[in-house]
Amino acid sequence: MKSPIHNAAAIAGIGQTAYTKKSGVSELALATEAVRKAIDDAGLKPSEVDGLVTYTMDSSDEVEVARAVGIGDMTFWSKVNYGGGAAVGLVAHAAMAVATGMAKNVVVYRALNGRSGQRMGQGVSGQIISSDLIHWSWYMPFGLLTPASWIALQAKLYMHKYGATVEHLAHVAITQRMHAQNNPNAAMRGKPMTMDDYMNARMICEPLRLFDCCQEDDGGCALLVTSAERAKDMKQKPAVIRGVTQASFEGQEQMTSFYRDDLAWLPEMELAGKIVYEQSGLGPKDIDAACLYDAFTPEVLMQLEAYGFCGRGEAKDFVTDKSLTLGGALPNNTHGGLLSEAYLHGVNNLAEGVRLIRGTSCNQPDGVEHVLVTSGVGVPTGAVIFGQA
Repeated sequence: MKSPIHNAAAIAGIGQTAYTKKSGVSELALATEAVRKAIDDAGLKPSEVDGLVTYTMDSSDEVEVARAVGIGDMTFWSKVNYGGGAAVGLVAHAAMAVATGMAKNVVVYRALNGRSGQRMGQGVSGQIISSDLIHWSWYMPFGLLTPASWIALQAKLYMHKYGATVEHLAHVAITQRMHAQNNPNAAMRGKPMTMDDYMNARMICEPLRLFDCCQEDDGGCALLVTSAERAKDMKQKPAVIRGVTQASFEGQEQMTSFYRDDLAWLPEMELAGKIVYEQSGLGPKDIDAACLYDAFTPEVLMQLEAYGFCGRGEAKDFVTDKSLTLGGALPNNTHGGLLSEAYLHGVNNLAEGVRLIRGTSCNQPDGVEHVLVTSGVGVPTGAVIFGQA
């Protein structure tokens, strides 16, 4: 049964800054630039925006962004928790606001100096004040201090259980690096990767090598969400939201969830897939391209299974069959993703999903009708399906 959110809202504008290792400006300046560009891309004036949504982790408050951009009266604002798990949640909140009449035009954004400022990859520290510290404290004595270490533990079990190897992980990293070579905004453009490059990279946390891990970047990205009806008359071809959901599973933690019955499975992703397919009336076979959250390469393999593109343990064969390339069964992260474009907590993956619907990706596959974009892995997450108007 299709949801009331089905086809009610659309992405009408996207905006991004340059992605760098040292922006030289404040996170507010990055947010302001991205939001302004998204509004302009949609052909609107700042005064026509009446809602803003961002991350709880974002440092740029909505009222500061509104004042800097020239947004006037607002009737809706919201923040979504759980880092990269919030990416699709931003779109979900904005779509609900638009569908219910709480706001007409909502911009969602994320801006961070993730390299020159606070680096997420450095892991748990005294700077983090969160109830998550309660469960993280049980793991810290065993050296599980960083996101890489948390995902490595799950990856080792997955690889042991299903026979996946580091070569399978390499296929994900190499494919996305190849895509980034055609992307003028990708931080890894001009740096192609071979299997030898991948294998010779330093070990971060076994089995994860350097290129299994996403980048740490400075930058900002924003999307403008409006009603599907209004989007028809705007400047750009809209990406209609067929379905969108957030999802958290019983026993969920923040990137650990080590008490689950099966650490080699992503039940929150399976839940997100179930809901978003039901909302849209679509299934895995209807998805023409994807932007699967790729903070770490094993997460892509596990998502391919959770969203029904292949059976459990079959993702290793799926990725080695060039399925994630432009001519493959499911072109994935055609911009390079978080591994090779930039790490913007997943909002840049949403932007690429919109470009794939518009037909303007730097690596545009033929005949794209529907695109699946997912949120962070190992955290409360979400999924959205974009479609043609």
